[in-house]
Amino acid sequence: QAQLVESGGGLVQAGGSLRLSCVASGHTSGQYAMGWFRQAPGKEREFVADIRGSGGITSYSDSVKSRFTILRDNAKNTVSLQMNSLKPEDTAAYYCAAGHYRASWVIGSPGDYDYWGQGTQVTVSS
Repeated sequence: QAQLVESGGGLVQAGGSLRLSCVASGHTSGQYAMGWFRQAPGKEREFVADIRGSGGITSYSDSVKSRFTILRDNAKNTVSLQMNSLKPEDTAAYYCAAGHYRASWVIGSPGDYDYWGQGTQVTVSS
């Protein structure tokens, strides 16, 4: 079992920045893919970014590409999400997730993740 705890959410004005962090404990390792998803009220959970493989391959949704950066520190079992140029439409609960990275991995598929954090709220005011 792995436990994921997110932190770093809050209220920020449009154009501002926030950095989310996720600390993983339990049975996690560099072989896990780590991802961030978000869910706004009344909407489905959507993929934001992930980092996977020994080389730290990253993927981003089109809506956050060039504004968000996912980083991983295997020594600290931490994954972070640096969010710049925030927009009101980025407002959502953000969730950290971990899954066993494998050849059949589908980028952005929530079903490939085995563990989820409780979420941290990000609110961007206009």
